[in-house]
Amino acid sequence: MNEELIVHLRPKSSISENIRTIRTNLQFSSIKENMKVILITSSIPGEGKSFISSNLAAAFAQTKKKVLLIDCDIRRGKQHRILWSKDEKGLSDLLISNDDVNNYIVKTAIDNLYLITRGTIAPNPSELLNSNKMKNLIAELKNRFDYIILDGVPVTGLPDALVLSKIADKTVIIASAGYTPTDLLVNTKKSLLNVGADIAGVVVNKLKVPNSSYYSKYYE
Repeated sequence: MNEELIVHLRPKSSISENIRTIRTNLQFSSIKENMKVILITSSIPGEGKSFISSNLAAAFAQTKKKVLLIDCDIRRGKQHRILWSKDEKGLSDLLISNDDVNNYIVKTAIDNLYLITRGTIAPNPSELLNSNKMKNLIAELKNRFDYIILDGVPVTGLPDALVLSKIADKTVIIASAGYTPTDLLVNTKKSLLNVGADIAGVVVNKLKVPNSSYYSKYYE
């Protein structure tokens, strides 16, 4: 299993505690709503979006909830590497086929955590994610899982995350300390709000603190 999956490999670490705090804040922020689908996105590549997605999914699974992590970054997704799964076929292949979704859901080594990998790199990811088939797929999966985590793509320059935010109940923006330009983060929030996204908050990742290589902090 990839060393990035800290919540599973080092559950008592400060980073794992921070991830669980994000999980708890999300649960409390939607206590009166039926939150099931959570989109994780960012402004630009390299902010730790996939790290947060996989660890947050694992954190929800640790509460004995049935969790599905979907790698929606069809261009550069890496959840199959983080969770040590084959990427022979995944989301992109499912969306262009008439196959049963059960053939694409992979049981991971973590109890209660399942994965749909990115699949074959497609020339038209935005169209696939904006299709009725994707909307219908999420609607079906909501009946089968307690939580669905969508590992999206960065907002800047691509419409994919804006499309996904319309089918997500909550959207979490990842920013990286000392790396994410403030103006891009502001623009990311504006772009998501313009399409009606329900933004739960911003996670500041890779913030240096004593005795830790990086730290994730959640802001409402």
